[in-house]
Amino acid sequence: MSKKLLFIYNPFSGKGLIKKHLADIIDAMVKKGFEVTTYPTQARGDGMEKAKAEAANYDRIVCSGGDGTLDEVMTGVMQSGVDIPIGYIPAGSTNDFANSLKIPKEMPKAAVVAAGNHIFPCDIGDFNGDTFVYVAAFGLFTEVSYQTSQQMKNILGHVAYLLEGIKHLVDIPSFTMQVEHDGTIIQDKFIYGMVTNSMSVGGFKGITGDDVKLDDGVFEVTLIKTPRNPIELNQIIRALTNRADDTDMIYTFKTDELKFVTNKEVPWTLDGEFGGKHTELLVRNLNKRVQILVP
Repeated sequence: MSKKLLFIYNPFSGKGLIKKHLADIIDAMVKKGFEVTTYPTQARGDGMEKAKAEAANYDRIVCSGGDGTLDEVMTGVMQSGVDIPIGYIPAGSTNDFANSLKIPKEMPKAAVVAAGNHIFPCDIGDFNGDTFVYVAAFGLFTEVSYQTSQQMKNILGHVAYLLEGIKHLVDIPSFTMQVEHDGTIIQDKFIYGMVTNSMSVGGFKGITGDDVKLDDGVFEVTLIKTPRNPIELNQIIRALTNRADDTDMIYTFKTDELKFVTNKEVPWTLDGEFGGKHTELLVRNLNKRVQILVP
């Protein structure tokens, strides 16, 4: 008896390359003994609703698209209350999470992995009751990923993010925050912050440190203080370029839970998609909560 697999994919992600590989992807899944149902997403949030509504009817869900598509499908599965394995065929412009899991870049090879049997219990994040796969961030450049058009991302890739980001350098927003974790309270002004569970962010490897594990129950947290002069700004740039925590302008630590309190609403992104504006926020690590197929 065939196992049932739901394949949810974004037909426009990453220059729409999946259209060239769709037959090979489905063939790889069928050869692994699955009866495959395909569903191309129609709008933002569609993947989450489909996964939530259908998870109980399938033995496995596989998704293809960028990290935002994976975020949608994982969130839908979580909200369904059904614990089933999730396969991922990366098709976006950065694919940070897939790179961290060593999922092949070639779609037919990734399909074989997604239809395979090697399951990795992976951490994900709880964000005031919402979920994220590998990064929640605020501040400088975070609006870039969801304000840059899909067409621009497809044409320019990482350059699109940088070009859009440069526009924001004229007036860098600063956020006064209280951050609580593990009995420690930090009160400061920040231009950027990220809570991550990934070996690369924005396509840049090693930015969260060397000792990163995706199933250890803790996040890697980076908070960049607001520079008061060009010297402090240069310290920040040098530390990020060298990937070295050698300045007091950047807080870095690991934790399984942290709380943010601000005096005004701060916009956040979750896996590159808009995550709402918040004044009080609790972020928790959900240890080994999701089953991901890996090589």
